[in-house]
Amino acid sequence: MKATALVSVVAFLIGGCTVGPNYSRPTIPVPDNHRGALEAPQAESLADIPWWKLFNDPVLQELTRDALRNNYDLRTAAARVEEARAQIGVTRSSFYPQVSLNGGGSAEQVSRATDPPESLGANRSFQNWFATLGLTWEIDVFGRIRREAEAAGARYVASEMDRRAVYITLVADVAQSYFNLRELDLELEIARRTLQLNDETIQFYQRRLAGGVSNRLELNQSVANRSRTAAVIPDLERRIALQENLINFLLARNPGPVPRGTVLVDQYHPPTIPAGLPSALLERRPDVQSAEQLLVAANADIGAAKALYFPTFSLDSVLGGFSHDISNIADKRAAIWSVSGGFLQPIFQGWRLFWNYEATIARFDQSLAQYEKAAQNGFREVADALVTIDKLRELRVEQEAQVEALQDASNLSRLRYDTGLANYLEVLIADQDLFAAELDLARTRGAQLNAVVQLYRALGGGWQP
Repeated sequence: MKATALVSVVAFLIGGCTVGPNYSRPTIPVPDNHRGALEAPQAESLADIPWWKLFNDPVLQELTRDALRNNYDLRTAAARVEEARAQIGVTRSSFYPQVSLNGGGSAEQVSRATDPPESLGANRSFQNWFATLGLTWEIDVFGRIRREAEAAGARYVASEMDRRAVYITLVADVAQSYFNLRELDLELEIARRTLQLNDETIQFYQRRLAGGVSNRLELNQSVANRSRTAAVIPDLERRIALQENLINFLLARNPGPVPRGTVLVDQYHPPTIPAGLPSALLERRPDVQSAEQLLVAANADIGAAKALYFPTFSLDSVLGGFSHDISNIADKRAAIWSVSGGFLQPIFQGWRLFWNYEATIARFDQSLAQYEKAAQNGFREVADALVTIDKLRELRVEQEAQVEALQDASNLSRLRYDTGLANYLEVLIADQDLFAAELDLARTRGAQLNAVVQLYRALGGGWQP
């Protein structure tokens, strides 16, 4: 009977219980479909496509691979994952007995003035040597250590989700920076082509002026128009250099030129833009997953704080030797040992445990709000990207029609001028309008590609290894 009772007590102390609430995923209001989606919700999603298939430009693919190998932020995120992994080991070490080796010695000489000489003998010097092996074990009866280990594990998973989020952001940043660069290249090509046309126009009017069939006003207007176009080129070249430097920074390279691949107008556009199911966003986006894991950790911290109200059970033991002569310290006659156990029950600590518990609840509420915010922000970013893609498509169609009409107007204005039906001001206005419209169309095309990348990132795509 006594043996059975002893076994039951030991089993209770070792197994114990875990106080505090177990985690339950909070309910997030999920929309039936993404706002701006042009089709009924379906499981297929743009995020299912690996980034190297979405971006068909071989140069962009190689730039992205270099960034994923060398980027500073991604390397930092990977190191944080390893730190969180190590912290799990630190926390879980409290499950095991803590064993330590302790040793030392002392020497002293007593005074003959205080002790009778006959009681000291011939030697007044004494030495004491000891060596002990100690064991201390806190038995996790109420689950404080288990809750702390649970929190550490959740924070480790959160750090991995953060690494994936950096991965996604990096893929998107490289793609958007590259598309911005190709857009600036297209604008520079348009500016240089227009400048060449302006130079030909100036030469034309110089010949007409020399032949006496034109006037200096028309020549001055054409020179001014040429200068207006030429002034755009240095600014575009400056922006191109800055964009190249940004791409090299993302790749952890020194500033310098960046290779080019497919021109902007030939870049890949997916035939359809499926956004997928809104509910899948909660599982796919790493920032939402990270926020939930931090919520799991905050929930476990509540249990760890609650466990501090309950007694702490511990077992201590010491085995060693104590001798006046160091050579005899291993002698069995010098052996010492002790075994003790006990518990510590907090009674009053100035309400520290109470306020610590209240603080963990407040941190849980903060984590809950951040989790809900991350989910709603995901829905918002997808909706923003979808409406941007749709409206930019409509804008591009109108701008293409505008450019086509202005190209025809520019040609007609020259014909009218050559036949004497119009003055040079009509030609000048047509050229300026065409130049501005071509630049606007180039920017819209670049914005369309960036919107597709933004949707890809918002859906949580791109972190596939």
